Amino acid sequence: MDFARVELSDDDRRFRDEVRTFLADLVTEDVLRRDRETGDNFDEGVHLALGAAGYLEREWKPESEGGFSRVRRRIWELEKRRAHVPWVTWGTTSMVARSVAKFARPDVADEVLPKVFSGHVRLCLGYTEPEGGSDIATCKTRAVRDGDGSSWVINGSKMFTTGAHNCQYVFLITNTDPEAPKHQSLTMFLVPLDSPGIEIQGIRTVDGDRTNIVYYSDVRVDDRYRLGEVNGGWTVLREPLNAEHGAVAASDDGLQDVSIMMHQGGFLVGACDRAARVVGTPGPGGDRAIDDGSVAHRLGRGIARMEVAISTPNIFGRVALAQTMRDVSPDLMDLLGTASALPLGTDGAADDGAAEYVYRFAPLVGIYGGTLEVFRNMIGQYVLGLGKPNYSAPAKKAS
Repeated sequence: MDFARVELSDDDRRFRDEVRTFLADLVTEDVLRRDRETGDNFDEGVHLALGAAGYLEREWKPESEGGFSRVRRRIWELEKRRAHVPWVTWGTTSMVARSVAKFARPDVADEVLPKVFSGHVRLCLGYTEPEGGSDIATCKTRAVRDGDGSSWVINGSKMFTTGAHNCQYVFLITNTDPEAPKHQSLTMFLVPLDSPGIEIQGIRTVDGDRTNIVYYSDVRVDDRYRLGEVNGGWTVLREPLNAEHGAVAASDDGLQDVSIMMHQGGFLVGACDRAARVVGTPGPGGDRAIDDGSVAHRLGRGIARMEVAISTPNIFGRVALAQTMRDVSPDLMDLLGTASALPLGTDGAADDGAAEYVYRFAPLVGIYGGTLEVFRNMIGQYVLGLGKPNYSAPAKKAS
């Protein structure tokens, strides 16, 4: 991997400046305030403006088809973070759209993809079930062929369908053969969310974000919305699932995130920077908290862990980032004192709520796409060759 600094051409510098200005005008304080209040991580006005300007399509497509060059893609990603563009719904839309392009019938792809690029259609993930945990293959939501087989009837429920209330379709995993082994019983559908029988209920998580539980009661779906083969859903699901897990090969040019949770890790970077500024600022008597050796040691330890985490690649990085966020954020709050418990935007917050937000956000980062325990097992099994974990009860010793 090449770690050399990329020297931007004049054209790429102009592109960076144009994007920075565009996003600064678009993502206003009102947008950010509404996002904090709703927890949606989505703003329709912003999303439609990105689509109208062609940015969504250029981000999604490769350079050979009119998308960004590798350098401009990196510039775009970094500038979106700088502006705090509400991003989650586009993230799920982009992942699902790739499966639509690959597995959907041409008429469905033609129905969906142009509106994905304009911003008028958004797509969400219908994976986890209330009793399913991280193993989405243990799917109980049933899809049964109806009548002449031209349609299906779906019954069940899904948890953590983030963005469903702002989306038009859900990428839904269903069980179409309960007697078959679990990875051979799954069929994927792109279900229109305005179908009769669908109920979306909002849930607020501890970090303030909104997700949803979605109920499917005798939802009728035309067979044209099936993606891939019947009982071949695992094949359809693998690519977006790998992308969500971070199990993707690193690029040789170094122009991509080191690991999949770098966006979330950025909040910890910001919290560390703010904490350093607070403890390095002289108080009324001229003393600085950082002059206390224990404060310097603990802050330095946290920053060192943060630097290691954001430098850890691939699936290892998502584990390192989530665990480091969990471990370092309470230590930062302790260093900053009781005023660090005040949230973002509150008068008197020690660091404008940066560490407090990471403290609430960290548990969620540790379960996105699967828990940390799941990912540690994946590393142990597939990277270290330790075999499958054994959860059976310990064998009793003979007396």
